[in-house]
Amino acid sequence: MLNKIAFSLVCITTIATTLAYGTVHQPIIAVFYLMTAMMAVLWAAGCTAGGHMRVSRSMLQVPLLLIGLYAVVQVIPLPGFGDRQTISVEPFATYLTAVHIFVLCLFFALALVSLDSARRLRRMSSLLVIFGFIYAFYAILQSVLSPERIYGVYDPASATPFGSFVNRHDFAALMNMVAAIPLGLIFAGAVPRDKRLLYVVSIALIGTAVLLSGSRGGLVALVAEILILLILTTRSKGRGALLVRGGLSFLLLIAAVGGAVFVGGDTSLTRFSDAASANNISSSRLEIWATTLKLISDHLPFGTGLGAYAQAYTRYDTLSGLERIEQAHNDYLQLAADAGIVGVLIGALFLFWFFREAARNCLGTNTFRRGIAIGAFAGCSAVLVHSVFDFVLHITAISVMFLMLLAMLVASGREFDDDIDEFDDPRRTRRRSASVTPIKETSRSQRAKSV
Repeated sequence: MLNKIAFSLVCITTIATTLAYGTVHQPIIAVFYLMTAMMAVLWAAGCTAGGHMRVSRSMLQVPLLLIGLYAVVQVIPLPGFGDRQTISVEPFATYLTAVHIFVLCLFFALALVSLDSARRLRRMSSLLVIFGFIYAFYAILQSVLSPERIYGVYDPASATPFGSFVNRHDFAALMNMVAAIPLGLIFAGAVPRDKRLLYVVSIALIGTAVLLSGSRGGLVALVAEILILLILTTRSKGRGALLVRGGLSFLLLIAAVGGAVFVGGDTSLTRFSDAASANNISSSRLEIWATTLKLISDHLPFGTGLGAYAQAYTRYDTLSGLERIEQAHNDYLQLAADAGIVGVLIGALFLFWFFREAARNCLGTNTFRRGIAIGAFAGCSAVLVHSVFDFVLHITAISVMFLMLLAMLVASGREFDDDIDEFDDPRRTRRRSASVTPIKETSRSQRAKSV
């Protein structure tokens, strides 16, 4: 019972962080910390009651733990760093970042432990499909009825909101991850015929919402996600399968574009050109990236401190503080700026184990778990592509969803006692027919005997 409650709390946290404005405000982040702490207490109580400790040995936990430990090192007073005596130029910001990373690491560990059966893996995938359908539908309605206010209440004056997110780029990044699971299951042939329409409609709505958001990085990531799915699911099935899946991808894209035009008219698609020509500081990414490269070169090999980018950037700001630059709009450049060579090495370590886990699990024999692995890998890869243009992984809700997909990727490589693969088993027809008990007319002697 304790494990069931903990798994339910993992599911609730994954969805709630998205609905609560993406969990970017400090009070909401504190609630996320409390929910994670509750999950940890339930896990500890379950281990005590069961008499054994339930942990995951996935190596994907190591890079996240290492980057948190390095953040702690950056706030320790050390000789040779001038008056501040620390690697970080803003120790308090780095300290808060270290706490945040450790909480995310704890959530990831608990998500890995909670996905301990095929039944739970199916429930999580179904939750994401249903959530994606409802959330995309709501976001489309809000873009028409109340485009400037989130839930019709909150008006973020300094950004362009979409869905429950203050920034439309963050919305697109999260929806690409949510769409990856139903896409992976469909492309792998792991969706029953009676449910395929629901999956297709959910994907089409999500694609429409991504287009309506006007995020160019989100659109590039969505295209990359579909290409990855095509590559992973057609290698061993010939040209015919490639044509079928390519046609399906094209139809989904047409449905998304058609839905965007139907809902938003011409303005829904011209937002991309409007965003490109907008005269604001967030669109001047090339200038920010060039300045960030200079910042990186001046703070090698240790970096400026995790979470201290905004403070370090002010010294190099060419606009004399006209606008406050808090992110590099590129997660890779910001990692190099914050953590230096150490951060780059930890990031490379994560990518190595990530691709290694995907290469093993995407070739599994169980159709459902293979579909989950392909979808989770494509969704995480889409965020890694989007991170070239934005700071999406710095948003708590996106980090939580990213870690959930990683946990599903790891779980897809396990063999469970309740594994069912009705798509690969040639006896599935016989099993289905045997599940229906026939009504037979009994003889008098049999009725008397039963009495």
